[in-house]
Amino acid sequence: MSTLTGVGEPSSRDRKREVLDRAVIRFCGDSGDGMQITGNQFTNTVALYGNDLATFPDYPAEIRAPAGTLPGVSGFQLQFSSGQVFTAGDSVDALVAMNPAALKMNVADLRPNGILIVNADSFTDNDLRKAQCKTNPLEDHSLDAYRLFPVALEKLTRLALQELGLDSKTMDRCKNFFALGMCNWLYNRPMDSTFRWLDDKFKNKPLLSEANKLAMKAGYSYCEATEAFQISYEIPPAKLSPGTYRNLSGNQALAIGFVTAAQKAGLTLFQGSYPITPASDILHELSQYKNFGVMTFQAEDEIAAITSAIGASYAGALAITTTSGPGMALKTEAMGLAVAVELPLVICDIQRGGPSTGLPTKTEQADLLQALFGRNSEAPIPVIAASTPGDCFWVAVEACRIALKYMVPVIILSDGYLANGAEPWRIPELSEIPDFPVTFVTDPVGYKPYSRDPVTLARPWALPGTPGLEHRLGGLEKQDISGNINYEPLNHERMTHLRAAKVQAVAQEIPDVVPVGDPEGDLLIVAWGSTYGPITAALNAQRAAGKKIGHVHLRYLNPLPNNLGEVIGRYHRVLVPEMNMGQLLWVLRAKYLVDAIGYNKIQGRPFKQAEIEAKIEELLAQ
Repeated sequence: MSTLTGVGEPSSRDRKREVLDRAVIRFCGDSGDGMQITGNQFTNTVALYGNDLATFPDYPAEIRAPAGTLPGVSGFQLQFSSGQVFTAGDSVDALVAMNPAALKMNVADLRPNGILIVNADSFTDNDLRKAQCKTNPLEDHSLDAYRLFPVALEKLTRLALQELGLDSKTMDRCKNFFALGMCNWLYNRPMDSTFRWLDDKFKNKPLLSEANKLAMKAGYSYCEATEAFQISYEIPPAKLSPGTYRNLSGNQALAIGFVTAAQKAGLTLFQGSYPITPASDILHELSQYKNFGVMTFQAEDEIAAITSAIGASYAGALAITTTSGPGMALKTEAMGLAVAVELPLVICDIQRGGPSTGLPTKTEQADLLQALFGRNSEAPIPVIAASTPGDCFWVAVEACRIALKYMVPVIILSDGYLANGAEPWRIPELSEIPDFPVTFVTDPVGYKPYSRDPVTLARPWALPGTPGLEHRLGGLEKQDISGNINYEPLNHERMTHLRAAKVQAVAQEIPDVVPVGDPEGDLLIVAWGSTYGPITAALNAQRAAGKKIGHVHLRYLNPLPNNLGEVIGRYHRVLVPEMNMGQLLWVLRAKYLVDAIGYNKIQGRPFKQAEIEAKIEELLAQ
């Protein structure tokens, strides 16, 4: 019988190995079971192996839900493939469930004959009661449709670690790495990258590193030794574009994009934010970039957060503030202030389910109308949206460029799915990222705070304290050119039109949309944000079946691309899938007078490819 090598490389054996194009695996359990860590480590292993991938971490909304209960279930789903991946997968091929509650909440997504690994030690009468199970699913034949592997994870982990002298509670915390070792065997993945991660994480506690390594090796060896596992799977590396890749989440990509934009602009990056799920990771990430001159400020509330960013912008910094829907509501008046004083500012809204605190850890796209119109009076702001975790980098750079060039606040729309999801991202060359150096006005001759560039309508940016360029800013209406406070009716109307025209001027740099798929035909799908993945996968499948379909995925939501109306006119029908009640649909109907059809999902979960395909087939059948 073969054994593990010293560095964790799987060795060959005689059992059957089946080559697959792709696989979907989900880890689920209590928040304290380490499911996010387990999923992230398996993701890193898959990424280093060379597969394309997409992830979907699913956090419980309750911070401290009672252990073993349904509200406390945490999950992590990953699709990895030798081909291109657009989503984290519809149905699950392999499910690892650490307790009855996790099993109950997730088993419906496991495909028939799928692999089901459960922690048999957690199916006591008390565990079943907390999960509201009337019978034991391991005994009542309710799982007969799956390949069930009940494994005593706690008992086996303790046996593997019994010589280390650890207490039972510490040993039990290693059971997720036992399960991870099993999955590495199941999909023929090496363990050395996880071993290195453990050594780094527990460099001051080497015994804990050794314990988790032993648990992981034990899980791998368990699959080697038991006769229950008769087959393992191989997903060959994907043929990705040449380059250097790293695995990153949408929030990480935003943070790196902001740092890059600041470097390209030659400015200090300032972030003023208040912690809120799912945006807090951007603050955590940027706090690590002090060596790039990044300043992060955790404010006492959302209002202080955005106003501190406005103050930093006034002082000459590239200023950003990050939040989610509830925080956007609190920032509203200050966003209007940024519009009035015409200073560059980037506001990130990482959308989540609502209203109010709603579903803090679940995804939604319901803040589009808030971003477009959610301020008093006429206060237009450019709005752009990211479509994938990697695209968040480019959206961050573009938002900063627009804000600095046009002297306007810009809103970025992301969401919980993009923020927490991850994918392999090719690190771009510096030459691929546009330069947009900022020049502050320094000459006092002819200086007026509200004189304007003839093309962008941007006003000059003067640093406070520059001799001869003293000026004041505030929320009261300004006199055109001079910037003095002014209440004249015609001046207010002129300034209102100028602020709107400046935002509309951004459209001159927005590239024309080019539909993916058929340039004209029976159906055009128009969408935005994180629906990109399932729509793209569905489009490819339906076009392969002979359907004439196009897809326009909008990055720029205000202003819209100049040729969008003309493109819409080339198709017989228009479908607008959104994770809301139809907000982009409302905008398209109002602006283009098109009888577009909405397809809406408001469940805190992203669309599945199969759902989009079913809607396409329904419309084309009509």
